[in-house]
Amino acid sequence: MPHALAPIIRPMRRADLDAVVQVQAACYPPSMQEAAPVMLARLEAAGDTCVVAQDHAGVCGYLFAYPGRPGAVTPLGACFDILAGADMLYLHDLAVAPRLHGRGVAGALVAHLLALASAQGFASSALVSVQDSAGFWTARGYRAAFLDCPAARAALDTYPGSAQYMKRALTGPGAPLPSC
Repeated sequence: MPHALAPIIRPMRRADLDAVVQVQAACYPPSMQEAAPVMLARLEAAGDTCVVAQDHAGVCGYLFAYPGRPGAVTPLGACFDILAGADMLYLHDLAVAPRLHGRGVAGALVAHLLALASAQGFASSALVSVQDSAGFWTARGYRAAFLDCPAARAALDTYPGSAQYMKRALTGPGAPLPSC
């Protein structure tokens, strides 16, 4: 059987939200699912850094991200706190429909946004790794990092399981990352 065309990656639109919620429900347990109104608020706050993957069947993956500051963590279910002049891209939520797992869609979504972030002058990127995904992120240059700020540690604790804060430089190999 021939392979289907690779999904295209494009900016997320308001009309995509129902499909995004469906992908989320297929990928995360109920305790980690975030409400559609929160997703809409995130898209409205940071639409330039929210993307979807779309194939012949529709939206099949997504990545919410926003300009943030190193050492800050968005609690599960909270709206983004967008900072003017931020030089770090925070990747908040990545999911790919199970029918496309293992086909490189997640990596393509991440690569797309990291290239955009680098082109826009972001110095670093950070995220919270959930559902035992640290290996995926490590393969993309992220490393576990300690959170100095009590508020950030409290936000990290809103994620179930073995969630961990990770970061990476975007400007040059081994570029230093600012701390909290």
